[in-house]
Amino acid sequence: MDLSVDGQAVFASTGGRAFDPALPVIIFIHGAGNDHSVWQMPARHFAYHGRSVLAVDLPGHGRSGGAPLKSLGEIADWIGRLMDAAGLEKVALVGHSMGGMIALAAAAALGERIVALAMLGVATKIPVHPDLLAAARRDDHLAIDLITSWGFSGASQLGGNRVPGLWMTGGGTRLLEKIPDGVLGNDLAACDAFEDAKEQAQRVTCPSLIVLGSRDMMTPPKGGHELAQAMKDVQIVTLAECGHMMLSERPNETLDALKQVL
Repeated sequence: MDLSVDGQAVFASTGGRAFDPALPVIIFIHGAGNDHSVWQMPARHFAYHGRSVLAVDLPGHGRSGGAPLKSLGEIADWIGRLMDAAGLEKVALVGHSMGGMIALAAAAALGERIVALAMLGVATKIPVHPDLLAAARRDDHLAIDLITSWGFSGASQLGGNRVPGLWMTGGGTRLLEKIPDGVLGNDLAACDAFEDAKEQAQRVTCPSLIVLGSRDMMTPPKGGHELAQAMKDVQIVTLAECGHMMLSERPNETLDALKQVL
C-alpha cells in the first residue's frame, strides 16, 4: 500500500489482504536498518484474522522515500501523521527494538488514539556500543557483523531456523546489507540518544505487552523489566534461550505473545 506523508512516498505492507480502515488496525514498526519484511508472519496472521495491518517502511528505509528522521521522537510524531494520512483515528502499535521505543513514544504522545501497545526487545535505555556506532557511521560492514553476532543467540547462530534450508544469521545480514549508506548509522545514533523511556512509559494508558529474549545481549531482560515497572497495564513474556532477533529466532512464540494484547 502506498501513502504520502510530509510529501514523501511511504510504503506499508498490508499482510496480503486489502487494507480496510473499518477494521481494527495494527501498525508494525521495524527496528534499526530494517524494513517491513521483518513482520511478514505476524502481519499476515492478523490480516487474515479480522485486522487490517500496516507494516510500514520508515522514511528512508525499504520502499519509502525521504531521508531517515534523526530522532526517535521525530519518528513517533511521524507515526501520528501516518495515521492521519491513512485516515485512522485509533490503532494498535507493535514495534521491535528501535521500533518498540518509537511505538512507546508514539503511544505516550497520542494518548487514546493508541488502543494497544506491544514492544519487542526493549529496555529503559538502548545504548549502542561505541565500536558499533563508529562502524555504522562510516558504513563499515563490521557494523552488520556486530549486529548479527550480538543480536542472535549462540544457539541460533548454529542453525535452528523453523523453515528447513533457510539461514537465520545469513538472512539478517542480507537484510542489513540492503539499506542505503548512512541509514544504519543514523538509526543507531537515534537509539543511543534516546533517554526518555521511563517518562514516556508512565504516560501510556493502553494495555501493553513487552516481549523479551532471555539471551538478549542488545537489550538485556533486566532493562525490559525496569521499563515495565513504569507502566500501568503491562504484561511481560520472556522467550527462553532467545536473543534480540525474536522475530526470526522464535516466530511462533512471538506471535502467540502478540495475540495476548492484540
